Amino acid sequence: MRVFGVDPGLTRCGFGVVDGGAGRTVRPVAVDVVRTPADEDLALRLLQLSDAVEQWLDRYQPQVVAIERVFSQHNVRTAMGTAQAGGVVALSAARRGLPVVFHTPSEVKAAVTGSGRADKAQVTAMVTKLLGLKTAPKPADAADALALAICHLWRAPMRSRLEEAQARAAEIARTHRARLAQAGAKVAATPRAAKAGSGGSARIVPVAAEVAEADKSGRKSR
Repeated sequence: MRVFGVDPGLTRCGFGVVDGGAGRTVRPVAVDVVRTPADEDLALRLLQLSDAVEQWLDRYQPQVVAIERVFSQHNVRTAMGTAQAGGVVALSAARRGLPVVFHTPSEVKAAVTGSGRADKAQVTAMVTKLLGLKTAPKPADAADALALAICHLWRAPMRSRLEEAQARAAEIARTHRARLAQAGAKVAATPRAAKAGSGGSARIVPVAAEVAEADKSGRKSR
């Protein structure tokens, strides 16, 4: 699988493409940082970023685009610019029908270093080691983009299994509800009980047993 990792930003936007092989094998393909002037009009900066993304998608033909999920508790203005840059990347990928995934910074750090609290220097060091690079990718935006790609390559199989399990559970639940509804409809359409014997004791209607059986079956399948 080939993943295009993007560390979004307006002033500096990190791009990194990594190929994944058997097991946890990863191979670097390309890395760079796209810069736009801070004093330029916002629309033009986003256009420049969009053009760069299109060029990379054309050149490297990734199968997935992984973008860092944006959040900020302090600098709202910076967070907005970063989110806008990430939106441009996601839009370019979506137009080509490419899947877009978002990973949080702590998720990426944990994937490549083993700790969600790792600093940028630790992330850069591990990315350099994992990819067998002779020199560390600079600036940090470049290393972060490669880390995003590696993170997705290693997390994708786990995420896929989780989604499959959730889909199976949802299907079992739908089947169970349908069986209960069908059995309930039979109960509603059938007399509740029939008198039997002089004591007036009630005879259980067969469809009531069907409801109980459907409920029992659903519980077993969960």
